[in-house]
Amino acid sequence: MESVEGLSLGPCAASLYLRPLRLRYRQNGVSKTWDFMRTHDSVSILIFNTSRQCFVVVKQFRPAVYMCEMERQYPQDFASNDQESWRPLPTHLPASAGVTYELCAGIVDKPGLSLEEIASEEVLEECGYEVPPASLKKVVSYRTGVSVTGTKHTLFYGEVTDEMKISDGGGRPKEGELIEVVEVPLQDSMSFAFDDSCPKTIGITFAFMWFQNTIAPKLLEK
Repeated sequence: MESVEGLSLGPCAASLYLRPLRLRYRQNGVSKTWDFMRTHDSVSILIFNTSRQCFVVVKQFRPAVYMCEMERQYPQDFASNDQESWRPLPTHLPASAGVTYELCAGIVDKPGLSLEEIASEEVLEECGYEVPPASLKKVVSYRTGVSVTGTKHTLFYGEVTDEMKISDGGGRPKEGELIEVVEVPLQDSMSFAFDDSCPKTIGITFAFMWFQNTIAPKLLEK
């Protein structure tokens, strides 16, 4: 995860995950256009290990995050107007610049499965815990990337124990996934959520806050 090299940038003629489109429309009599992308809806799971009182999250290299940081630090490498051919990038950052902490998550791309079943599969593949779909609690559904993708995301909550862990997780190597499982102790979770030195998605911060408001008070009653 900590090594990246041989960078080159080029056009994306076709993708299994993204489809760029341009919409023309009239709003209150005013003609407008808007560029957007169609992509899959998604799910994420806030996993709480009750055996050790910790959250189970994942850590992985995200090329989009890495390239945003690259362009911020080396704008001269992105000055070319050539969008039709591949070109090497002369400078690069360490891979850690593109590594983020995230909730266990996945795209909704299996029509025959419920959201709970997809979420259960992701927990097993990424984190190694066998969680029955029926035990997952839906927290909320909301829209993400409203100006670019407009997709729907559903957050679930699931409790696990050490006995439910049947593998090391790590994702699907055949699909290029390289995922590290990370445990965040409950007592450190809020400081972690707001620690800018640990790059993370807003999903972690939101989910930890939801837990503190909804689940933590019940723990204190036990």
